Amino acid sequence: MTQMMTDLPETMRVVEISAPGGPEVLVPSTRPLPVPGHGEILIRVAFAGVNRPDALQRAGNYAPPPGASPLPGLEASGHVVAMGAGVTRWRLGDAVCALLPGGGYAEYVLCPADHALPVPAGMALREAACLPETFFTVWTNVVQRGRLKAGERFLVHGGTSGIGTTAIQLANALGARVFTTAGSDVKCEACLKLGAERAINYRAEDFVEVLKAEGGADLILDMVGGSYLPRNIKALADDGRLVQIAFLTGPKVELNFAEVMTRRLTITGSTLRPRSVEVKAGIAAELERQVWPLLASGQIAPVMDSEFPLDKAAQAHARLESNGHIGKIVLRVA
Repeated sequence: MTQMMTDLPETMRVVEISAPGGPEVLVPSTRPLPVPGHGEILIRVAFAGVNRPDALQRAGNYAPPPGASPLPGLEASGHVVAMGAGVTRWRLGDAVCALLPGGGYAEYVLCPADHALPVPAGMALREAACLPETFFTVWTNVVQRGRLKAGERFLVHGGTSGIGTTAIQLANALGARVFTTAGSDVKCEACLKLGAERAINYRAEDFVEVLKAEGGADLILDMVGGSYLPRNIKALADDGRLVQIAFLTGPKVELNFAEVMTRRLTITGSTLRPRSVEVKAGIAAELERQVWPLLASGQIAPVMDSEFPLDKAAQAHARLESNGHIGKIVLRVA
């Protein structure tokens, strides 16, 4: 049986993609209030995270999975205001943050109940909105797929992105030696403050030479792609692993696999959004057990760049694509 608060409206404010294109195609609109189905919750959104996949979707290059909302937005924080049948964990009014299949750029959003997590103790909703997309992604690719261990040398590209700032802190908490790349001295300094042992300004230094001098990276997390792929191979230590999670400069490159074979290298990658409800629920459970205590204690925390009101989502995307940001960008909804 569906449980709902009594003061819910029939419609909600949203930001939709009017046509594939630049930030200007994000336009305010109104849509009917969604109703949770079995195993789903409805969240009154306080803040929504802004992420690279949102920009890819806006440009027409990242279609939502079947059945997902066509609205952008893959993470949000807020309060549970309705629950479908079969939901037992949450109560109306609970403060949560959630990984979404889409639809976060709205006053209300649906998600599977098992993809929501409690807001860490002492954390504001603004910061909590920045957790799900980046922490699900980093945990899946650095810990589960990349098998990072204490003492290993870890390189993450784009150290001041949402993924980068999360990966630096989490890898540092796991006891790894953390290296990162960034595009300015200011950004490199920010990475060092987050726990990176070495921050490499890629405009002035070659990350391959830096890592080779250290013995090579045991694990690299990359979202750049393109010409970075063969350079990542050279930067890896023997038996090293490369995990690819995006291709900001393109997915195609010529690569000599002889070095992969002779040095026993592993190349893998993943995307989060298309994975099953059950897999994402499992990731959420691991995060709550192993990472949420670190967030509650303040050992790690989201890095905040800027905040925009919901109807200024186009400005938020322009900020994201300027590459000038350090950390996360959020939309203020409530």
